[in-house]
Amino acid sequence: MTASARDRGREAFARQAWAEAFAQLSAADQEATLEPADLEKLATAAYLLGRDADWRDTWARAHREHLSRGDRERAARCAFWVGISLLERGDLAQANGWIARGQRLVADVGHDCVEQGYLLFPTALHAIAQGDNPTAHTIFGRMLEIGQRFGDRDLVTLARHGQGRVLIRLGEATNGITLLDEVMVAVTSGEVSPIVAGDVYCGTLSACQEIFDLRRAREWTAALSDWCAAQPDLIPYRGQCMIRRSEIMQFHGAWGDALEESRLACERLSHPPGQPGSGAAFYQLAELHRLRGDFDLAEEAYRQASERGRSPQPGLAQLRLAQGQIEAARSAIARTVDDARESRLRSRVLGPFVEIMIAADEPAAARGAAEELTQIADALGAPFLQAQSGQAAGAVLLAERRPEPALAALHQALTTWCELEVLYENARTRVLIGLACRELGDDPGGTMELEAARRIFQQLGAAPDLARLGELSRHGRGEDTARLTARELQVLHHLAAGKTNRAIALELAISEKTVARHVSNIFTKLGLTTRAAATAYAYRHHLVH
Repeated sequence: MTASARDRGREAFARQAWAEAFAQLSAADQEATLEPADLEKLATAAYLLGRDADWRDTWARAHREHLSRGDRERAARCAFWVGISLLERGDLAQANGWIARGQRLVADVGHDCVEQGYLLFPTALHAIAQGDNPTAHTIFGRMLEIGQRFGDRDLVTLARHGQGRVLIRLGEATNGITLLDEVMVAVTSGEVSPIVAGDVYCGTLSACQEIFDLRRAREWTAALSDWCAAQPDLIPYRGQCMIRRSEIMQFHGAWGDALEESRLACERLSHPPGQPGSGAAFYQLAELHRLRGDFDLAEEAYRQASERGRSPQPGLAQLRLAQGQIEAARSAIARTVDDARESRLRSRVLGPFVEIMIAADEPAAARGAAEELTQIADALGAPFLQAQSGQAAGAVLLAERRPEPALAALHQALTTWCELEVLYENARTRVLIGLACRELGDDPGGTMELEAARRIFQQLGAAPDLARLGELSRHGRGEDTARLTARELQVLHHLAAGKTNRAIALELAISEKTVARHVSNIFTKLGLTTRAAATAYAYRHHLVH
């Protein structure tokens, strides 16, 4: 019976039927201790089923069995897999212990072995974490040489994938993504082991995110979906796949489907707890709730993301802006931008920073961020980022009352959004184009753009944007409230309530001098000369209840 169960387990493993492989090999192991190679299969099946305690214990057993037989190379390989898997889960102390054990064993072997290449991998990851990408690239090159020398496809794939990721971070996005595409051919052809395949799938999708390559992300997400579907028992990578699918659905306007997919990802990555990516799943869920206007649900999901190690920014700052808490939004996004050192990180927060700074009536800060975003977009050459930078530049120019150059930047951004089929940003850009047309006296053109945006917002279920658009549409060009920034609207609200500049300053946590500047801007934009006239205007246009 033992041999039969062992053979059935091996056969199930070859078919990637992980639950069956785990059950049969476990049964065989209860009858008689499995050989080390079969223990490695059992550990791999346990890992792919998300059975954390089982894969740790079984790989440790395989490690000890190899040692007892004098096979230090294979013992070091098992130590590597335990260490790297613990590292992915954030168990740093245990991970470092296992990796150090593997490195010591390799050093004691006394001759070249392929395991030397595997145990360089954690060192390369450490270099990346320290921001030392050139060193990481060198280490991946050494891994590649060892892998090619020993004909180890897994090691060659890990090394080339690492090189591709590092090249992107070194500013060589074209070369990096070409290398990743080459690596993915080996993965989709089934030339590598399942854990390496899953890691490379997820790493490649993360790289597509870094350079905002939506088309490539969509293609490789579909491939990952097919890979997961062929292995129904698979746990670790399925949740990651759901997050990416949700993001792509969101970009292309299927918000309902995206919401359901993100909920499933949160469930999948929460059980068992501690899975990598659970924070990203809750952040994606929060983003969808925020965009749909479910602010309480968004707040809770951002909290869950934070607890799972994913920063809730910039989404949480954007939530505060949508809630009218401009000072809280400004403070949060300013800290976030200050903390973002690398251009790939800054590119994700500069767009929201521009929007919030415009709302806070800080045009100089908004302009500087828009210019930096344009520089990053030009360096990367990513259409998504170029459209976002054009939209930000147009918003700043419009806030500066320069509608003609704003229109040029916004029309270019809109063209790219249409090509990429990104509906929400398409609509947001159309709103800005509509306001610019109004500024230039083209009321019919402005109304047409605002109506097109309204239809998209309705299709998406973007309740906050619909509410804001309703306000803009009611005022029309003859009513200049649309020209006021969010901060100026706040000041007008308090002014109409009879508060002094000092009282408004205390209420909004800004200086009295800043309040005076806002009041002056309000008078100029609305063509008013007294506080009484501003109060009457606010009541007439339902800005105060």
